[in-house]
Amino acid sequence: MRSCAPWESHRGGWGLVPSARRRLAVVSVAASLFFGPTTLIGASGAAAQPVSPPRSAHGRVVAFWTNERAAQATPRDFELDPHTRSFRPSAKPGAGGGTSSTTLGSSWTGGGEVLKTTGKVLFAMGSSYYVCSASFANDAVSGRSIILTAAHCAYDETGGAFATNWMFVPDYDSAPAPLTSTGSFCASTTLGCWTASALVVAREYTTAGGFNDQAVVHDYAFAVVGAGGKSGAAQLDATVGGQPIQFSAVGAGAETYLFGYPSAGRYKGKDLVYCRGLLGLDSYTANATYRVGYNMSSGSSGGPWFTPFNGGSGTMMSVNSYSYSGITAMNGPKLNAETQSMFVAAASATANTVVS
Repeated sequence: MRSCAPWESHRGGWGLVPSARRRLAVVSVAASLFFGPTTLIGASGAAAQPVSPPRSAHGRVVAFWTNERAAQATPRDFELDPHTRSFRPSAKPGAGGGTSSTTLGSSWTGGGEVLKTTGKVLFAMGSSYYVCSASFANDAVSGRSIILTAAHCAYDETGGAFATNWMFVPDYDSAPAPLTSTGSFCASTTLGCWTASALVVAREYTTAGGFNDQAVVHDYAFAVVGAGGKSGAAQLDATVGGQPIQFSAVGAGAETYLFGYPSAGRYKGKDLVYCRGLLGLDSYTANATYRVGYNMSSGSSGGPWFTPFNGGSGTMMSVNSYSYSGITAMNGPKLNAETQSMFVAAASATANTVVS
C-alpha cells in the first residue's frame, strides 16, 4: 500500500432503508449530451424502456475523448476555507493525522466488486474538460444501468447547465489508458467505456446558485447509461455487477470506506485509492453531511462511501463531496428520500432531469 499524496491543485492529469415514496416533479432540461433534444419525462411510474442511445451518439462521445483530451481533463473538486466560509477549487491542505482506526489514502489491493464497479468519469462543461469518480449501483431495470456520483460531477451549479460528453470508465485501475499514445482511449482500458444518455440531479442543487452550503447537502447525482464497453453492445450490470445503495442515514461511529481515483501528487489517476475511518458529522452544515478522515488528492469527487464493507463489497451511503482547507477529512451528503426519488426517476429517464 502507498500513502496518498496531500491535497494540492492539479491541472492536466489523470493521474470524487428505503424511505417512503413521495410524489415526484420531474422537469426536462434542455441540455445536450450529444444525444439530441431532451424530452419531457412524466412521473407516472411507467415501466422503463431500455436505454440504448443510437450507436452514432455513443460513438461520438467515445470518439470525443481522445487521449489528448483525456490528458487535459482536470479534477473538479471543492474545499471550504474555514476562515472565509466559502468554497473554492481544492488546494493543498495542512498536515493532519488519523487515528489507529483510520487509513488515510492507500492503493486498494483487496480486489472484489469495488474494483470493477468504481471507475473514472470524464465530462465537459463548456470548453473545459474534467475528471471525477463514480460507482455503479444495483438496479432492477433491464436495458440500462444507473451510476452514482456527485452532483458537481454532472451539473455546473454556477453556469446552470448539465455536463456534456459524460463517460464512465469502470475498473480503470487494471489497465490505465496510455494517454501519450494516438490509439483509442476506450479500447486501451480494461472493459471499455459507457456514455450517459441522461443525468439526474436534485432541484435544490440546481437552485443553489453555486457550490455552497445549500449545494453540498444535495451533492449527489445519477447517470443513466445504456449499452457500451469495448463492443458497444455490453450492458454495464452484466459486465461488472453492482453495489447496493442505502437511502437512510447512518449513525455516527460506523466504520466507513471511501474510494476514488485521485489525480494529484504521486497518484496520477491510475490507482483506485481508499480511505477507512469512523463516520462523523460536519457541524458547518448543522450535521446535515457526513465526515470521515481522508487524505486523497483531487479527482476523487463522486467516489462511493460504503458501510458496511467487507470482501470488496458493501452498501453505498454517500459520495466524496468536499473537504476543508487545512483539515484531513472528506465530507459527503446523506442519501435520503430525495436521493431515492432521483434513483426512481433515473430508472425511466430519457433526458437530463431535475427532481424536486
